[in-house]
Parts: sequence; structure tokens; C-alpha cells
Amino acid sequence: MTHLAAALQMSAGPDKSRNLESAGRLVRLAAARGARLVVLPEVFNWRGKRSEEPSQAEGLDGPSLTLMAGLARELQLHLVAGSITERALGQEKNYNTSVAFGPDGRQLAVYRKIHLFDVELSGRLRARESEAKLSGEKVVTAETALGPIGLSICYDLRFPELYRELALRGARVITVPSAFTFPTGEAHWEVLIRARAIENQAYVIAAAQIGPNPHGFSDYGNSMIVDPWGRVLARAPDRQEAAAIAPIDFEYQDQVRRELPALEHVRLLHRPGDKRQP
Repeated sequence: MTHLAAALQMSAGPDKSRNLESAGRLVRLAAARGARLVVLPEVFNWRGKRSEEPSQAEGLDGPSLTLMAGLARELQLHLVAGSITERALGQEKNYNTSVAFGPDGRQLAVYRKIHLFDVELSGRLRARESEAKLSGEKVVTAETALGPIGLSICYDLRFPELYRELALRGARVITVPSAFTFPTGEAHWEVLIRARAIENQAYVIAAAQIGPNPHGFSDYGNSMIVDPWGRVLARAPDRQEAAAIAPIDFEYQDQVRRELPALEHVRLLHRPGDKRQP
């Protein structure tokens, strides 16, 4: 069975109302073009100074996710609400959280980013996500009418063991809402996305931020959808908000997995069908 999927590309900033308006417009655009699975980028609803994060954090029932639930229900589609800064009750720090919604607007899964972006690149880039964020602890898949969807966020992309775990839990599609920086994105973004798709014979939908961000560096964009053979099916154009749309063909995926049964040959972790507890 084939479904259209969309990776949405945004340039979100500190104006939450503007960001939500842009997100809604892009979701509607993707739906009008036939997409039944739509993925927003990381921090799609607000992206500003670290010092302002506590005041901008929301709960899972806050206005941003309530709006996304309403869009999913109205447009009758599966929607992965990229990520938001989720308020962690009783904590000074917050979570970077991705939420999947079904066509009825119900929350299907909640994933809190496990790997936090703490790096320093020789004068080009310094980031300390852990200064403001808590790390999640659970690997998460969403059971949907389109098949199991594995959830991840941005820097997670560099940790193949997470994606193998998602595949062995049955994920046929893996989402990667991101705000990849330009220096790392130019060098590694496409390579990593295609590698995660090939290794796990899964569709990877990577929705990204683009352009200057409030932290003093630029994001790479190049949102894309990659198939289980590693082919780039769709890529958003540079320097603008857009929707990259491509078909997700599960019969083709079954063929790839049948003819090159790499997941059946896994030896170092565990075999398909072995259900680990999160």
C-alpha cells in the first residue's frame, strides 16, 4: 500500500504565533497535495534564547499541541508535531519532545529526545543543549494505521543503535524532526539520513529548520524523504519554507527486506520479534 508523506521545512523564530501560523499553512499545503503523513521540524512552535525557554515551555495539552491535534483531526491525517519545549513539572530544565497524532487528533506517542546536542567546533559552533534540556530515556514507536512509526529528534541521527532498536521494534517509517546546523549539516546530514534508511530498510522522513537561528548560527534545511534502498525521493529547496512530498510504498519496502534480509541477520543485539521493554 502506498501513501504520500511530507517533510515540512520551516524557519521558526521567537514569535510563537507566527511560527504556528506558518506550521498550519504548511500542514494544509501538504494535505492539499495528498499527504497522509506529515512531519514538522524540531522546535517548530518556538525557537529563541535559552534564557526564555522556561516561559515558552508548554505541557502536552498546551496551545501548540492542541492546535496540531486539531489540524490532524480536521485534515484526517497522521501528524508528527516535530518537537516542542515540553515543561517538566518540578524541574528547572525541560524536555525536547516529539508527539505523533492520529487522524482523530489523538496522541499516539510521545518521545523525549535522548541524545542532547553538546558540541564545540573550533570557533565555528558551540552548543550546550543540556544546559536547558533534560534527556529522555525511552525508545518510542507509534502504532498507526499506516504502520509503526519510529520517533527520533535531530542529534539522535548520529546514534545508529537507536534506529536499529526502532527497526527491531517494527518501525517501517522513522521520523527525524531537526534543526541541524549548517556546518554539520553540509558535511553529514544527507549521509546520516541515507545510512539510517539503508541500515534499517526503513523510510526516513527528515523535516528540518532552515536559515539563521537565535543562537547565532544558521541551520541547514534540506528536508528530505529517503526510501529503504537509500534513495532520496524528495528534498526541500534551499533557503525557503517548503514541503518535500514523496510516496511511502510498503510493498516496495517488503520487497527490499525480502530480497536483502539484513534485519533477519542481526546477531549482536536481538532478532526481530524479540520485544524489549522501553
